Amino acid sequence: MRIIAGEWRGRKVAAPKGDATRPTADRTRETLFSMLHSRLGSFEDLRVADLFAGSGALGLEALSRGAAHCLFVEQDRAALDTLRANIAALSARDRADVQGGSVMSLGPARAPYDLILMDPPYFTGAGMVALDRFQRLNWIGPATWIALEVAAKEDVSVKGSLKGLEIEAERRVGKGKLVLFRASSTQAEDTAPPAARFD
Repeated sequence: MRIIAGEWRGRKVAAPKGDATRPTADRTRETLFSMLHSRLGSFEDLRVADLFAGSGALGLEALSRGAAHCLFVEQDRAALDTLRANIAALSARDRADVQGGSVMSLGPARAPYDLILMDPPYFTGAGMVALDRFQRLNWIGPATWIALEVAAKEDVSVKGSLKGLEIEAERRVGKGKLVLFRASSTQAEDTAPPAARFD
């Protein structure tokens, strides 16, 4: 795998050994960041969370494009070792925090993140469960963008506990599907300042 754009464009990113994690393919990552760039305009100074991080390729791509800081969360030991090695190889330690453990054990955030990237194992529903938690733990604000990768055939819905979110875009790429979420327009109107960050 390689970083696609930005400061570290073309630099290699190692993938964890074994089949415990499923690295996001370069093509999928390129599509995702194209979708995000068209909406964000820039990644400069964003606070990012890369959850189910694996190799850290998603968060490192965001840092390469100008994000200020990224929190990486991963529970697999081999993936954690690879993640830390990738961060060190890119001299990104001062802009990265790595937390070992389950995404489901994360506590409240001090402030909402600008961008949350999630690539959980396919067909587990883990991403949707995590989103439900994050809505209640201050991870998601009116200006937060959320990117979730699921299997192409997985059903993604914001009914029930996720009614505070809306699906902004979906795109199938190979065997996967990329879904972008934001706070629902009603939620955003209730909580956002007059000039929301990305409006």
